[in-house]
Amino acid sequence: MGINQIYVNLPVKDILETKEFWAKLGFSINDKFSDENAICVIMKEDQIYAMFLKEEYFQTFINKPIAKGNTTQVFFAIGVDSREEVDQLVKIALENGGLQYEEPQDYGWMYQNSFLDLNGHGWGITYSDISQLPEE
Repeated sequence: MGINQIYVNLPVKDILETKEFWAKLGFSINDKFSDENAICVIMKEDQIYAMFLKEEYFQTFINKPIAKGNTTQVFFAIGVDSREEVDQLVKIALENGGLQYEEPQDYGWMYQNSFLDLNGHGWGITYSDISQLPEE
């Protein structure tokens, strides 16, 4: 079995606000898979997509209630090319309505910072240099 693409589906309250938020972070939108019920954010061209679905539409795909309040079922991690890019993405997210999730963590070989998006989904932004991974 060869997996060639991943589509992560997430419930959101407002499609337009979500589209603007992710566009400001520098992500492209796939308009072919976007409409008034969904926005397709390209995380990695031809490979990884985040499908943000209006809550009512999301509910048509599942037979369980959507998690509300202080629950967390998934926390996403995105790898980027530099420490500066980690902080820049989080800064832009915070300037556009996101919330700081945890303080930045520096492990020497890996650096991460994180935010909650407009709908409370957690995103960890990470830079790692495997060549600096300590030998055990």
